[in-house]
Amino acid sequence: MNERTFRVWRGDAGGGDFAEFDVEVNEGEVVLDVVHRIQAEQAPDLAVRWNCKAGKCGSCSAEVNGMPRLMCMTRMNLFEEGEAVTITPLRTFPVVRDLVTDVSFNYEKARRMPAFAPPADLEPGEYRMQQVDVERSQEFRKCIECFLCQNTCHVVRDHEENKPPFSGPRLFIRAAELDMHPLDARDDRREQAQDDQGLGYCNITKCCTEVCPEHIKITDNAIIPMKERVAGDRYDPLVWLGRKIFRK
Repeated sequence: MNERTFRVWRGDAGGGDFAEFDVEVNEGEVVLDVVHRIQAEQAPDLAVRWNCKAGKCGSCSAEVNGMPRLMCMTRMNLFEEGEAVTITPLRTFPVVRDLVTDVSFNYEKARRMPAFAPPADLEPGEYRMQQVDVERSQEFRKCIECFLCQNTCHVVRDHEENKPPFSGPRLFIRAAELDMHPLDARDDRREQAQDDQGLGYCNITKCCTEVCPEHIKITDNAIIPMKERVAGDRYDPLVWLGRKIFRK
């Protein structure tokens, strides 16, 4: 057991500042354990969002020493002995209070995405897929909606004006999953990603992939393939010629 200094941001939408807490830390603990101890012993009114404490609900997202992380999956032994641990709310979203942010942006964008459209000529129970198609999109279903990828994406992190036209990496993997789905009846997924979700704003810096706690290859397996398919549809001369001939 040893004592560590925690600097926790406290405030609301009107502003705030850091509060320092000297806290006892036990072997094997994670940052969320220490935050709970601060709540129990020093700051009972500290607001923090959490649920499962097992890295599966995505609730306890925050920035720990500047890195977007799940507090329940960030072990204290990651930090040097004597190093102060600074915890701030997710920077991309509006602060509600202390470490709690308003992430409704993500749900509003999700509501605008058309749901899976089952094939009209099949009844429930008749759907069949190749295993390779299941495996290809299964990776994207591992998303726990912690929104760390959304938070770290510089397109909206540093540019509030980009939020209306840009949905972000969490929604791009959903669009890619549906576009890859062999039973989805819609054929405009990639056009929607480009025109309605702002796929073109992404310049594939892989920030989102680096912070994903589920290790989803967001950039390589979803965003880049979607960009390639959009480019193929719109700018491939053979595709253009085929469309001209087909229209005739």
